[in-house]
Amino acid sequence: MGMQERMVLPPDAPVPPGAADAGTAPPASRVERLAASGDAVLVTLETDAREPDPGLLAAASVYAWLGARYFRVPESQADGMRQVLDMVASIRGTRPPTVARRGLA
Repeated sequence: MGMQERMVLPPDAPVPPGAADAGTAPPASRVERLAASGDAVLVTLETDAREPDPGLLAAASVYAWLGARYFRVPESQADGMRQVLDMVASIRGTRPPTVARRGLA
């Protein structure tokens, strides 16, 4: 995947130039197929929750792992979504962790 940045977009944002729209909560196989073809993939996730929605954030982590680069989410989910995308990038090794701690006994 390289160092490609993932972006959180508002729900009414247009499809970014050069991106393939996978749709709203698409099957993982669709996202994986689009990402494998080299397209930048847009996924739209919806929720009525005013607090961070654990299910939405978990789905986003899977989509990000599979290669989705753009995420349209409600404003109430934007901060949590950025944290999830940073976490996935750190686990994949495409960005350094924000804080590195070692457990020394």
